[in-house]
Amino acid sequence: MLKNRVIPCLLLRNGGLVKTRKFSDAKYVGDPINAIRIFNEKEADELLVLDITASKENREPDYSLIERFAGECFMPLCYGGGIRSPEQARKLFSLGVEKICLQTAVLENASLITEISREFGCQSVVVSVDVKKSWLGRYGLYASSTGKILPLPWMDYVQRSVAAGAGEVVLNSVDRDGLMQGMDIELIRIASSSLSVPLIALGGAGSLDDIKAAVISGASAVAAGSFFVFHGPHRAVLITYPSYNELETILNSSI
Repeated sequence: MLKNRVIPCLLLRNGGLVKTRKFSDAKYVGDPINAIRIFNEKEADELLVLDITASKENREPDYSLIERFAGECFMPLCYGGGIRSPEQARKLFSLGVEKICLQTAVLENASLITEISREFGCQSVVVSVDVKKSWLGRYGLYASSTGKILPLPWMDYVQRSVAAGAGEVVLNSVDRDGLMQGMDIELIRIASSSLSVPLIALGGAGSLDDIKAAVISGASAVAAGSFFVFHGPHRAVLITYPSYNELETILNSSI
């Protein structure tokens, strides 16, 4: 078993699989069920599924669709999008979801993390943190539901979320999203040096070397979307995942 997980991240919009660039310009890339089946065959470590419009539209998770995902998925499934209450989390866990990913709701109510982690354990609660640079080049906590950088210092928010009971943190670089030009190594280093829980780095991976660099910089796991969905300079849609041997070679050489 590999020490560091490599996790496909699937973005949903209206039930379809999409990919974004810098959190905009969403492009439809196919059926999420088909993608899950391919990742099953490729023996991916874990799967992160995020509904990017649920919170913006103030609606609940699509339980029937998530139930289908859980029924198809042979790997641990983490779902995020539209979760605002322990009752919703309880329903998702009953459908077969192993972890839930919280973001928009806990920006205002960190106690939701505590309530869910007390019932299901910290290992079941992931908090997603989006970080974007301001025009001055400073990292800021970004609210994807409003498209604004918040005044709360992003690292304070990360630490507060962990103190509330989050068992993992997904750290997403908005500025690198979908570009496949490398991850924000400085951001990963800052976060990993102050965290006591696993850090999942997301945003910008375009090669196995990028994944290696993120791990060397302190990431416990690396998530990626475009890297597993697009192929070649013209970004043709081709869902894939590295072999165990490829990952073993690149990750072992990073130790």
